[in-house]
Amino acid sequence: MVSIINSVFITFIKLLPRSLVSIFAKQYVAGEHIDDVLKVTKKLNDSGYRVTVDILGEHFSDQNEIKNIISEYSLLYKLIEKNKLDANISIKPTHIGLDVSYDYCLNSFKNILKTAEKYNNFLRIDMESSKATDDTIKIYGELAKNSFNVGPVFQAYLNRTYSDIQNIENKEKLNFRLCKGIYKESPDIAIADYYEVNKNYLKILEYAFQNNIYIGIATHDKTLIDQCYQLINKYDVDSEMFEFQVLYGVPMDGYLEKHKENNYNVRVYVPYGKQWYEYSIRRIKENPNILLYVLKNLFKQ
Repeated sequence: MVSIINSVFITFIKLLPRSLVSIFAKQYVAGEHIDDVLKVTKKLNDSGYRVTVDILGEHFSDQNEIKNIISEYSLLYKLIEKNKLDANISIKPTHIGLDVSYDYCLNSFKNILKTAEKYNNFLRIDMESSKATDDTIKIYGELAKNSFNVGPVFQAYLNRTYSDIQNIENKEKLNFRLCKGIYKESPDIAIADYYEVNKNYLKILEYAFQNNIYIGIATHDKTLIDQCYQLINKYDVDSEMFEFQVLYGVPMDGYLEKHKENNYNVRVYVPYGKQWYEYSIRRIKENPNILLYVLKNLFKQ
């Protein structure tokens, strides 16, 4: 029954004009242009939050388009520095050429990382579906050989993740974001049970704390956050060795304030770009529950 309702919602959304779909998206997307995301970033910084900026888009294969995207990422680093913003950038491998080839994508990342290093900033390599996991980890490994300014993302619902982190070389350089994972994956490779995903999340978090690895704790799950607090207290973790991370616009029911009361750093993931419509539709198709979540929170306002 739920799947039928989800399918009806998806069909309904795709029939709506972009102007109406934007109502669903605007709470969670800064806008279409660089100026939009700079304004949102400044506002968040003034409220005490760090920011990660993401240009929306994935699975690009046109090399001219990719060159333009690389230029925009480089410009972002320059403008972040110019405007004295506390922000870094997160990039999906398929946005800058992984669908062209591994080598093409690696060179794209190398070019952007040079700019990040020029401005003493940081580049987060986003994790996509399991099809890209091996290449993404390999790209991180290559970039990290000569840089402290880059870090990956790991997904707690993948069975392989704990081992992947253990196998990372040069852990003194490791700085990673830990999320649960949103892509639909086979039960052969991904944990489906909510409690087991959380259990694995905490296992990975504890490993990071035990090994003095900087970690971005990316979750909106309040029960999980409380358990993260317990681990932080158990190991008396320095607040400069982790940060909580949230998506822009997602209600946190007082937990943002709770993080700040505990003097924990919080980073807000802020997407923007002309691909907001395509991004929103893809996310809804991959996980229809997102739409129900958005609708629920719209009616709360």
